[in-house]
Amino acid sequence: MKSRIFILSLTTIALIAIGAIFWYRLERRHHIEIDSQLYPISGIDVSAHNGDIDFIKIAQSGIDFVFIKATEGATFKDVRFHSNYNNAREAGLKVGAYHFFKFNTDGNLQALNILHCLKEKSLDLPFVIDIEEYTNDKNTPTEDVILQLSALINTLQDYNLPIMLYSNKKGFTRFIKGRFDEYPLWICSFTNPPIDGEWLFWQYSHKGSVEGISGDTDLNTFNGSREDWEHWIGSILSISQ
Repeated sequence: MKSRIFILSLTTIALIAIGAIFWYRLERRHHIEIDSQLYPISGIDVSAHNGDIDFIKIAQSGIDFVFIKATEGATFKDVRFHSNYNNAREAGLKVGAYHFFKFNTDGNLQALNILHCLKEKSLDLPFVIDIEEYTNDKNTPTEDVILQLSALINTLQDYNLPIMLYSNKKGFTRFIKGRFDEYPLWICSFTNPPIDGEWLFWQYSHKGSVEGISGDTDLNTFNGSREDWEHWIGSILSISQ
């Protein structure tokens, strides 16, 4: 009887340990740690789903930049974009904005939505087009996606808006690589190095913790030293003026 109890106890402990390991890996699969000596510039990206944000606390914690969701598709505007933009500006952060690209929506109409939302606002960072299969119809022919994406980019370029493209590894391979290589890349990846190729920004976590935001936060870094960062920021600002 004692041996059975002992075996049962060992089995229970083993199952708990396995469960804990599985839970930890599941929770952290969208997060990796990076070397702050190699990547000293830190940033976040936010949208309305992050709720109320204290940008003063964020800036005081050492965050350098923030990308704020502005638009999606041809009509959607993030309800917190304007307040997030104003508050981030007041906190002294370098501010960028992004648009979630919809595969089955006219690219020119998406561009008009962006331009209307950004009216009379200035950005420190290139405007980002987020291109990924998530919430899109992944069965949409690649050629159709590229057609609408090209229309969107061309319209924004007519207004001299500096552009950067964001995607995960799958989206990068399917939509960007070999087609839009001339644009800076913001890559989402949970491996180090993040990708076999050139990138400018790296989103390395969906599970970050930042003072000033309740809950999980996306964490990002810049590919370079602080000196590189200051030089690059200066070049972007000179282009956008």
